[in-house]
Amino acid sequence: MGKREQRRGRRPDEIRNRRLVRALPGLVIIIALVFDFFTPPAFTAVPLFAAAPLIAAPFFSLAGTIRVGAASLVAIAALRLYHGSLFQVVPSIELLTVFTVSVLAVFINGVVRRSNEQLASARVIAETAMRAVLPTPSDRIGGLYVAARYEAAQADEFVGGDLFSVTDTPYGVRLVVGDVRGKGLDAVEAVAVIIGAFREAAEQERSLEGVAQRLERALARESSRSGGLDAVEGFITAVLAEIPPGATRVRIVNRGHPEPLLLHSDGALEVLRPTLPALPLGMDLGVWPDRSDEWELPAGATLLLYTDGLSEARDAAGVFYDPAERLRGRIFPGPEELLSALTDDVRLHTGGVTTDDMALLAVVRPTEGQPERRTTVKIVGLGGGTG
Repeated sequence: MGKREQRRGRRPDEIRNRRLVRALPGLVIIIALVFDFFTPPAFTAVPLFAAAPLIAAPFFSLAGTIRVGAASLVAIAALRLYHGSLFQVVPSIELLTVFTVSVLAVFINGVVRRSNEQLASARVIAETAMRAVLPTPSDRIGGLYVAARYEAAQADEFVGGDLFSVTDTPYGVRLVVGDVRGKGLDAVEAVAVIIGAFREAAEQERSLEGVAQRLERALARESSRSGGLDAVEGFITAVLAEIPPGATRVRIVNRGHPEPLLLHSDGALEVLRPTLPALPLGMDLGVWPDRSDEWELPAGATLLLYTDGLSEARDAAGVFYDPAERLRGRIFPGPEELLSALTDDVRLHTGGVTTDDMALLAVVRPTEGQPERRTTVKIVGLGGGTG
């Protein structure tokens, strides 16, 4: 049982808690038996016998809940039969009480199961819609190698609003990675608005700052139209990037989002912090002019953009995942291999239980003469190992 749960990605503490919950109704029945057997007739363990199926109801299957209720009834009947009082009035009332509570536990179990099924259905619908509005980009766009991932959280009932998009425009390859505050279908709707506005603006606006302002206006229109994007509660953090044709530089506008990383071909790493921090999109707390920053993007370098589902992933001790620390000194053969290694490493860090969705986008400027298709190899660490 333990190995199977570990393969499913559950943490050791979660496995222990599940085992405790599974064992608790049986332990309660055993304690009730011991208490009732060794105490005078004036003392009764009926409340404990009745509690066992109620404990099982939210966590066990329907059959499991029925079995626990039946075990309580058999246990109390066996005790009364042993003492020769089974057919007296008080023991009959005790049996009726435990039976009634067991029936109530079965009803509670059904309500919980239906509620869980509805939540699972809503999550599946939202996740399917999210993946529909986030089509996987081509692996080669504007002369750059591209890879993208959307990873839904395992420990949440609703999908988040993480997004990415890449498009080749007359002004170069333009990218966006963002995170809508909120979850569920409302977040999916906001993602669709941002993705649509970005694709249109990326083709038409001459500057990256102009693209950011178009996104602001699109959010303002949607907010006034439907009232679904609240000024403070519905903000969107985003990073926009632009790599002009044939250029060795990347321009970035950061609107309150985690800083992108630049991984060099020798394992060196830069954190691309904005010169002037800016508010997220859609906050409607004033107007500040956007200003892009520029960094060198040499041949063989990889630009990594991500949402806070990566940087805020925690381990069992509550320690945040630090992508810069984990990736510094590492060399990857391509963007797809980078994202695969990164998602695997996050699963190891969290024990397989992520609490927030994450979007990842990696773009590589290839070296001259680099082949179109590259062999997948293991991560190469400057200090050895795979981290």
